Amino acid sequence: MEQIIECNNLTHYYGKRLIYENLSFTVPKGRILGLLGKNGTGKTTTINILSGYLKPRLGECRIFGQEIQTMPPSLRRNIGLLIEGHVQYQFMTITEIEKFYAAFYPGQWKKEAYYELMNKLKVAQGQRISRMSCGQRSQVALGLILAQNPELLVLDDFSLGLDPGYRRLFVDYLRDYARSEGKTVFLTSHIIQDMERLVDDCIIMDYGKILIQKPISELLEKGRRYTFTVPEGYEFPASGDFYHPSVMRNTLETFSFLPPVAAEEKLKSMSVPYADLHSEQVNLEDAFIGLTGKY
Repeated sequence: MEQIIECNNLTHYYGKRLIYENLSFTVPKGRILGLLGKNGTGKTTTINILSGYLKPRLGECRIFGQEIQTMPPSLRRNIGLLIEGHVQYQFMTITEIEKFYAAFYPGQWKKEAYYELMNKLKVAQGQRISRMSCGQRSQVALGLILAQNPELLVLDDFSLGLDPGYRRLFVDYLRDYARSEGKTVFLTSHIIQDMERLVDDCIIMDYGKILIQKPISELLEKGRRYTFTVPEGYEFPASGDFYHPSVMRNTLETFSFLPPVAAEEKLKSMSVPYADLHSEQVNLEDAFIGLTGKY
C-alpha cells in the first residue's frame, strides 16, 4: 500500500527537554488517521514537523516520497494545512476571501467544496470574518483548504470552538468528503468523541513514545476494561499486558487487549489474589484513558 506520510526515527528537544526519541509511523493513502495524546506529549510538534515549519533534531519526515524540508512548492501545493492560530483577513467577507485564495491555485481550486461547507454551517456569504466566532473562523479556514483540493490534509484541533451540534455536522461532512474523494487525512483533536466518529486509524502517544498505532475498529474490538476485587493494600505487579492498574476500595481497574479467558489465565499465572472478575468493551475515550492513565 502506498504510504503518503513516512516518519522515521524522529527525535526532538526543546532546549534540554526531550519531546520524543526515535518516533516512527506511516499513514497509507486514503486513510484518516487521528493522533491522540495528553497535553505536552508532542502532538503539535508532530504537526509542525509534518508541515515543514520545524526540523527535528534527528530523523526524517517524507511526504509523497519527498523529504518535507526540501519539498518543491509544486508538490507542497498538495498539502492542506490547518494549524492553531491560522491567519485570515478579517476585513473580508466569506465570498471575498474565497476569491482571494482561488487566485493562488489556478487549475486546482474547487470552490464548490468551500461553499458547500459554508452552507451546511449556515454561514451567510456576505458575512465578514471579523464578526465570526473562533469556531466559525476555523471552519472558514478549513473550507478554503477543501477548495484547495489537496491530496493530504493535516489538521490540528480541527473542531476547536464549535458547539456539539455543529461539531457532529462537520465531522460527518469531513468523513464523507475524505472518503468519497480518496483524500488522506492526518489530524489531532482534544475531543475524542469526534475522533471515534471520524478516523480509520489512530496513534496514541505517551510522553516520548507511541503506545499503539491500530485501526480504530481493532482497538475498540480488542480493548477491554477489567475490574476485580483484591485484598486491602495489595499492589498489582508490573505487567506488559495490563495498563495503569488503579485500586479504589479494594476494586482494581485496568485496561488490556487480552480476551477474558486469556486475561484470567494471565492473572492466575501472576498469582494475583483476585475475585469477581468483570470485563467490558470500551469506547475510544475509555481506551485512551486506559492506555495513558487517568492523570
